[in-house]
Amino acid sequence: MICVWDVPTRHIALSIAGHSGWVFSVAFSPDGAHIVSGSQDKTIRISDAQSGTLARILNGHSHWVNSVAYSPDGKRVVSGSNDQTVCIWDVETGRLVLGPLLGHTRSVEEVHFSMDSKQILSASTDGTVLVWDAETGNAIRTFSGQSRVCSAIFSPDSRRIVSGDENGIVVVWDMQSSDSIMLKGHMDRVYSVVFSPDGKRIVSGGMDGLIIVWDAKSGHALRTLTGHARFVRSVAFSPDGKWIVSGSYDTTVRIWDADRLDHMPDRLEAISDSSDATPKREGCMIC
Repeated sequence: MICVWDVPTRHIALSIAGHSGWVFSVAFSPDGAHIVSGSQDKTIRISDAQSGTLARILNGHSHWVNSVAYSPDGKRVVSGSNDQTVCIWDVETGRLVLGPLLGHTRSVEEVHFSMDSKQILSASTDGTVLVWDAETGNAIRTFSGQSRVCSAIFSPDSRRIVSGDENGIVVVWDMQSSDSIMLKGHMDRVYSVVFSPDGKRIVSGGMDGLIIVWDAKSGHALRTLTGHARFVRSVAFSPDGKWIVSGSYDTTVRIWDADRLDHMPDRLEAISDSSDATPKREGCMIC
């Protein structure tokens, strides 16, 4: 089940059924009109964000789909799977346009496009983050040195990558030089990492139930947010950078004031484990 929350009212605006297994990843399209979801049932579904009506099913992976993301231009979707591959799909036709891309030797946990839609990254439990050319499918960069990588994402300017691993380590990588900064603060697996829209902060959420806000340049921890009773599975910033959203296995989604980090968050009660949380571009809906 996918729940779409109305942030001002704190009520569920829409529930979307259809997947026959756990939903591991959800994302709004850039225009907010559709929601893409990846599931344990090996499928990717694109649904209307207003009605919940199914628009398209993408089939091709042979194992769980762990991560899905739209390209910033909204024309493509990238997916990563337990089958160790990355696939790129045409949203309009549902056709597989690139892939399956081979390069990882274990499960692909997270995938993302760069802001210019020219590159894709994939994070894997094989301990690597690969960067791919989104037009040719060629692997052009490899970042390694961590244990099993659970999460990774580009900075807004695509000059850096942040990744989190099963040992609780967060690493910020320079895309050109491959220089890195190691951020230590979590006591267990880091499930989710994200840059703020201005690229100045990083937020990480982990198996230890903690959310840590970091200075992206220095690597210093600015604040540790507590409140979730179980694993923090997903963290995200609102598009305007004013809010941090976290989803947890304690069945809640929490909304934190990104400027007043000592302020207790708003709490949304989900009906099951909240494995992913992503805000709509306008910042008024959460999926």
